[in-house]
Amino acid sequence: MSETMQQTAEPVLEIRNLSIDYPISIGTVGAVEKVSFDLYKGEALGLVGESGCGKSTLGLSILKLVRPPGKITGGQILYKGRDIVSMRDRQILKLRGQNIAMAFQNPLTSLNPLFRIDRQFLETIHQHEPGINKSEALKLAEAILEELGIEPSRLYEYPHQLSGGMRQRIMLGLGLIMNPDIIVADEPTTSLDVIVEAGFIDLLNRLRGRYNLSILLITHNLGLVAEIADRVAVMYAGKIVEIGGADKIFHDPLHPYTYGLINCVPNIRLDQEELVTMPGNPPDLVNPPAGCRFSPRCPKVMDICRVQEPELKAPAAVQGTGQLSDQTSGAGSDTARRVTACWLYQVKGAE
Repeated sequence: MSETMQQTAEPVLEIRNLSIDYPISIGTVGAVEKVSFDLYKGEALGLVGESGCGKSTLGLSILKLVRPPGKITGGQILYKGRDIVSMRDRQILKLRGQNIAMAFQNPLTSLNPLFRIDRQFLETIHQHEPGINKSEALKLAEAILEELGIEPSRLYEYPHQLSGGMRQRIMLGLGLIMNPDIIVADEPTTSLDVIVEAGFIDLLNRLRGRYNLSILLITHNLGLVAEIADRVAVMYAGKIVEIGGADKIFHDPLHPYTYGLINCVPNIRLDQEELVTMPGNPPDLVNPPAGCRFSPRCPKVMDICRVQEPELKAPAAVQGTGQLSDQTSGAGSDTARRVTACWLYQVKGAE
């Protein structure tokens, strides 16, 4: 999505100060804490981070699918101005699939193994359009399968008769059948090999262009994000630590955590002697560290990082407090649209 489009378009989805907690016997796990971001029409936003940082919980919350004891404890999820958090069950049922669809991580467990694929498409269609007869609904299902590169005859088979790649495309087809505005894709290529994954990426990009879909791509696969996403939101320990254009995030990361994630990706040029790792582990979310949650692992930690939490905002240099540091040089206009929660860019003279 171009800068001009983003500046003039209205967000189709707005997350505002969203918090999600899981009460457990020893305290409360703050899985998501005061997260805010926007998703625009036709945009692909990648949500990345280590396992356990709250990505999937955030994705599930968009359709109020967080299972008890988890609960949304604050904030708003606005779809075209309507607050999903305050919606009743009947309103949510209409929204799911028709306006916002979700492609789950494991299609083999998400598809009902007892029913053929045709029945699962029919249930989805009749949930939202009960007036459509069976033959018309099956024609819609066959058409979407052809669009996904699957023979219509496979519609009458069971999930276990399909390959992993086909099941993943079936899940995507179930999401697309009602022509939604948004698809939330949670680790959509986890079970796929690299060749099928490449085909799936091409398919997703093609469908996005054809249907003007907005995609929230939740993954730890940075290669997948690089191929699909316009912007990237980096999540750590339940919080967003950086948001920006995909090109600048990958080539000029601001937050040390973002830099660590990208640096851990193996170098395909084979000119590195050993794999790079990020020391330490994500913190205990029942009792997270004071200040910046990444401070115990950060190679550039300062005293202020351990006692005071930085705000998620544009780097101080962009706000007119000085020249861009070496880490942000060359970022140009894109840097001005980036935000990060790091004291390196909010304290004058920090290096």
